[in-house]
Amino acid sequence: MSQNNMTRESRMAQQRKQSKTAASSSKSGRSKRSKKGPKRRKPIWRLIFKWLMIAIVAALAFGIGLFAYYVKDTPELKESKLVSGGATVFLASDGTQITRLGENRTNLTGPEIPQQLKDAVVSIEDRRFYTEPFGIDPIRIASATVYNLTHRDSNPQGGSTLTQQLIKLAYFSTAKSDQTLRRKAQEAWLAIQTERKYSKEQILEYYINMVFMANNVYGMGTASRYYYGKSPKDLTLAQTALIAGIPNAPSNYDPYAHPDLAKKRRDIVINAMLRNEKISATDAQTAINTPIADGLKPKSTQTASADNALLADGYIQEAIKAVKKKGYNPYQDNLTVKTTLDLSAQKKAYNLVNGTDVTFPDDKIQTGITIVEPGSGKVVVMVGNRKVGNVQMALNHATQTTRSNGSTMKPIMDYGPAIEYLNWSTDHKLDDSKYIYPGTNIQLYDWDHQYHGLMTMRNALTQSRNVPAIRTLEEVGLNRASQFAQRLGITIPANAGLSAGIGSDVSSLQVAAAFSAFANGGTYYKPQYITQIITPDNIKHDYDQETGSQAMKSSTAYMITDILKDVISSGTGTRAQIAGLYQAGKTGTTDYSDEELAKNPMLSGTAKDSWFAGYTKHYAIAIWLGYDKSSEQGVSGTSQSIPARLYRYLMSDLSENVSNTDWTMPSSVVRSGNELYIRGYQPEDEDEDESSSSSASTSSSSSVSRSSSSESSLTESSSLSSSSSESSSSSQIESSSSSSGEPVKSSSSSSSSFTEVMPPTSR
Repeated sequence: MSQNNMTRESRMAQQRKQSKTAASSSKSGRSKRSKKGPKRRKPIWRLIFKWLMIAIVAALAFGIGLFAYYVKDTPELKESKLVSGGATVFLASDGTQITRLGENRTNLTGPEIPQQLKDAVVSIEDRRFYTEPFGIDPIRIASATVYNLTHRDSNPQGGSTLTQQLIKLAYFSTAKSDQTLRRKAQEAWLAIQTERKYSKEQILEYYINMVFMANNVYGMGTASRYYYGKSPKDLTLAQTALIAGIPNAPSNYDPYAHPDLAKKRRDIVINAMLRNEKISATDAQTAINTPIADGLKPKSTQTASADNALLADGYIQEAIKAVKKKGYNPYQDNLTVKTTLDLSAQKKAYNLVNGTDVTFPDDKIQTGITIVEPGSGKVVVMVGNRKVGNVQMALNHATQTTRSNGSTMKPIMDYGPAIEYLNWSTDHKLDDSKYIYPGTNIQLYDWDHQYHGLMTMRNALTQSRNVPAIRTLEEVGLNRASQFAQRLGITIPANAGLSAGIGSDVSSLQVAAAFSAFANGGTYYKPQYITQIITPDNIKHDYDQETGSQAMKSSTAYMITDILKDVISSGTGTRAQIAGLYQAGKTGTTDYSDEELAKNPMLSGTAKDSWFAGYTKHYAIAIWLGYDKSSEQGVSGTSQSIPARLYRYLMSDLSENVSNTDWTMPSSVVRSGNELYIRGYQPEDEDEDESSSSSASTSSSSSVSRSSSSESSLTESSSLSSSSSESSSSSQIESSSSSSGEPVKSSSSSSSSFTEVMPPTSR
């Protein structure tokens, strides 16, 4: 029984043990199941932060790599670049240096720079200049970036430090097209090197001597003497502030050209000095109240060195404009500019108008000469004046558009459009008889006050008769003729009358470019001066020949050329004859109105302007001659032949080393004897094969002489006069031995009330 009891107790103990084991197993199972439950997710901000840091590191690595790639070609830092400053070099087409811009500079040394000027420059340009350890200012860059993003309609602010500005002036271009990441990286790298190598005072000195100060003046020391006639240490606060403010925008803050803008800029500098605690409020107000002209010298004329810059002065003026149009600043950007100038031909032209080979009546008479290559529009020679002494940037008469071109306008406004739009032949009959401008009582005369009746278009242009020219323009229509001229680069005023057909206000540059289209078969090229620009980082920008525009049919160009060949061989331009040379040309002369003659009777028998324009297949030349003060003195009869004689010298020299071939007649033109016709418009009784050959002239053309000895020995005149004043418009007539110019036109003093009559300068 006891055994049974023990067995029972054992079983119960075993059961209790099993229960504990089961409970423990259950708890352990629950614990394991709890550990294997779903994990808690990390906060989202940790993920964002993680990937943001990865992106920042990647961007930083990319930026460092890109920066290293950009700066590997950085120009070497040289003190000579910082001391002398950059100068743009202009080269002729053969690579010979013409001139350098940026040489009008007198450098200041440390002791010569007054503290007041230093304070003004630092206050307006970079007030943290002395505390920037690396030559770059992150705060300023960030501020400028925020401003530019929030003020898109305002002028952008720059983040460059004064050191970076120095580097930009010494090494790089300021053109917007060159404001690239590569350029900015190289600029920053050079700025860092500059800060490591030079002291703040040295950097400031380099900057003060480097900046462009308008009027071809460089450096603040030079500007101090140019504008005020004294050294910087002797300037007043107001004068110092003006000097410090000019470099930001020299053309805008030029006190001569824009005194109001200059004063605003000066006052901004003064206020910046006040905020920077460099001056007192009383001193600031006194300076602000000072007139901008206080102490300012009269503007002086720049003198030039005895080098190529003087003889190519007019050309350089236009080349500078061309560089600016391409987005560069030739006074600051340290460029190398290759031009189209033929320096040898330029020297000969300059010496011709300033020497003794051609006799001029006096040193006051002026000339403007332009020579263009018809096949490209390249301007190879430009003479803008004569006998002006050692003066540079003088008035360029080659580009002035205030003088009438007289009868050189007839191919452009009258006969060219007649062939182009009306399909006229060279023997089209025109009536040289009494003509009164429509709607007026103004009668049109020629130089001889005679009428020759019916004549061919060829003879009318060869002898430069005025009435046939105006009748032609009237038939073509002023609108169509103006469109024709526009395609040749000449804009006729909207209020112009028919008299524009015998002269309008144009330059020798425009006439040469327009005649080039006749020379090359009808294509107009805009005048070109620049072929290549090399920036300081040695990047070459080539400016290939621009595609010309078709200004007229090849038939029009050929037929006008064929007539203008006769002008030289037997017409009014015999003074321009060059034996054996295939060439074409036109004379032009304008004279004084009766009103002008009444004011100064001594002008009687003289001309206001004398022209000659001619061309070969290789060159087109246009020459103007006249006096600046035309109301006081006119071109005498003998002097009116000077343009043709200048042309002969120049074209003879230019043609020595080029081919000499005649123009090829296009298939759209047929010839019958000496006359030309548009194919399909030749006389019906002419067989096409015969009319394409040099057969006898038609009966109509044979009845009109192409030239007469009496006509070719006389000069022509573009005369506008009322019938009551014929005798007052007589012009001096020369024999062929003394002149190839043209007498000129006049109008009655009472004609000013008619809209047809142009101002005296446009006749």
